[in-house]
Amino acid sequence: MREQLERRSFLTLLAAVTIAFGFILEPFWSAIFWACAVAVIFSPLQSFLAQKIGDRPNLIALITLTICMLIVVIPVIFLSMAFVQEGIQLYQRIDSGEIDPKQMLLQLRDAFPVVDKLLVEFGINPNDIREQVTSAIQAASKFLAKETLAIGQNTFSFFISLALMMYLTFFLLRDGATLKELLIKALPLGDEREHALFQKFVEVTRATVKGNLVVAIVQGALGGIIFWILDIPAPLLWGVIMAFLSLIPAVGAALVWFPAGLYLYATGAWVSATVLMAYGAIIIGLADNVLRPILVGRDTKLPDYVVLFSTIGGISLFGINGFVIGPLVAALFMAMWQIFMTDFNQNTTDN
Repeated sequence: MREQLERRSFLTLLAAVTIAFGFILEPFWSAIFWACAVAVIFSPLQSFLAQKIGDRPNLIALITLTICMLIVVIPVIFLSMAFVQEGIQLYQRIDSGEIDPKQMLLQLRDAFPVVDKLLVEFGINPNDIREQVTSAIQAASKFLAKETLAIGQNTFSFFISLALMMYLTFFLLRDGATLKELLIKALPLGDEREHALFQKFVEVTRATVKGNLVVAIVQGALGGIIFWILDIPAPLLWGVIMAFLSLIPAVGAALVWFPAGLYLYATGAWVSATVLMAYGAIIIGLADNVLRPILVGRDTKLPDYVVLFSTIGGISLFGINGFVIGPLVAALFMAMWQIFMTDFNQNTTDN
């Protein structure tokens, strides 16, 4: 009786201390999450270096981390700086009246009068819609300027989080195998199940980060290039926005290039509009329709519709981290149920 009481008391205290430690780490969850993701993604490079260099874990982890910074971290920093600069310039042009959203909507009305007629037939006042859209565009531009300014002001905080992430990544690269074995030993799920779940975590994290980032970079670059060729203002800004939106499967980048194409039609730039529409549907769309199923769906072994819903749900709940967390939770959900069904059916058959 006393032994059972001691065991329950210890487990209760263990749970309380674990939860308390989780709350202490809460401000650093993003840094911790991305450190785990980076360690998982670059683990094949680490294994390759280990074969070439030998048993020198500190040196291997340092080289791997340096390569990560050169090909990922530093380019992202420079791109973010350019994004902030173009965002502020775009807001200044809207605020000064150089770019007038209301005039743009009037041009769309004149180019597509049938839309106004349809709205009137459904009892909707087109002028109210235009006023609301104009207000929304102005509010969005102010929000964008505010956020880009906040990014500049929070540079110190960003670099602290980045330093913490890279610091933790070094130790995860160096001691990852040992930490994995400790977790498998600590978790009371059965070694076979734990290995299966860890393998699923690695597969999905690597596939979603690598796949989605490749698709985002390709679509953002393609979109920015065509905007620059067609002399659309702030091509780098719109390219980065398309890259972020491309994290949403199926519709992402089209939320930028399609309205831009409609506006070009409205202003009489028929050739540019046709080029943009065709380029967006064929070239940018092809990157999503071909690359994403190959890089994400195949490696995660998730159906396309599960990837779509889990990605959108993850982003809505967890922000930018959600494009990885969403599919990861979905994959672990399916893996857990697969393990349960296998074990349950086996136990039922044995009985």
